[in-house]
This record gives sequence, C-alpha cells and structure tokens, in this order.
Amino acid sequence: MREYLQSFNILTANEIDDFEKLVTHKVLKKGDYFIQEATIAKEVSFVSNGLLRSFYYNSNGEEVTYCFTFSNSFITAYSSFLSQQKTMENIQALTDVELYSVSREQILMLEKNSVNWLRLFKFLSEQEYIKMEKRIFLLQKETAEKRYEDLLKNKSNYLQHIPLNYLASYLGITQRHLSRIRKAI
Repeated sequence: MREYLQSFNILTANEIDDFEKLVTHKVLKKGDYFIQEATIAKEVSFVSNGLLRSFYYNSNGEEVTYCFTFSNSFITAYSSFLSQQKTMENIQALTDVELYSVSREQILMLEKNSVNWLRLFKFLSEQEYIKMEKRIFLLQKETAEKRYEDLLKNKSNYLQHIPLNYLASYLGITQRHLSRIRKAI
C-alpha cells in the first residue's frame, strides 16, 4: 500500500505514515461480501491481495457482473460512499482477500487537513472515471472477442480465478459464446 501511494508522487512520507496509522487490516474469505445491496458504504479499502467482483441484479433478477477489482487498488461502492445513500451493488470476494480499510470520517479528516489528500483523491476519482469510460466504450464499440483479448492482455494472471459465468456476464455474452471465443484464441 505504501508503494502504491508513493507512486503518485503527491503525498509526503509523513502523510503516508499518518494514513497507515488509520487503516484497519481485514480479511475476506472467498465468497464473503465487502458490501451488499441496500447498505451504505462507510469505508474505502486498499486491496493488498486478492480479487473481488462487483455485480447487481437486473430487472429479471439475474446477476450482472460489471467490474473486477484486483490487487493494488482501492475499492468501495463509490456512489454510495459519496452520497451516503444505499448502494445497488454487491462486492464479493472471488478469492481470499486481504484489505486495509479506512472509514469515510477518516477520509474526510485527511482531506480537511491536507491539500495533498484532496489532490490524490481527485486523481484517483479521475482514474476511475477514465476506467469506467473505457469500459463503456469497449462494451458499445468492440466485439466480445476484442473485450476478452483486452482482459487477456491486461489481467491474464487473474483470469484463472474468475468463474466463467462471471466472466461471460462481465463481457456481456453467454457462457457458450465465451467458450467459442476461448477455443478460437
């Protein structure tokens, strides 16, 4: 986590030290939920190890996986965290996950005490927006084959941990179509 925060060249060593004093170590077992639908996000966590998926239920009651969160990144139900309204999403561990969590109140305190934290959170928010925009463009512009190839290129070491039904849902295709794509590649 320290290396990740240092990589942005925004925070001082003392600011990172102060942050490390605030975090709480947590472990999720495979299948555990980080957050469930109809609850309010009260924390942000750094995923030091593991893999999570974010999903919601569509109008037919089917799960739709829309995001995977990998090691060395932050996670929360972002819109709920910002608005303090109940979330529509579920975030579930696909593997055992090790997290370092900090509460919303502590985040707000950090922002109040240091402009560097504001700069970092602004940067991270911008990166999340860019990631979301890229995902939308991939879904609307590219073929399922191209979306799968993008995952292979960028996150191949995690693909073995993602069940095929979740992967197919994420790609917006059926499991049968995913099997055909995998055979062709």
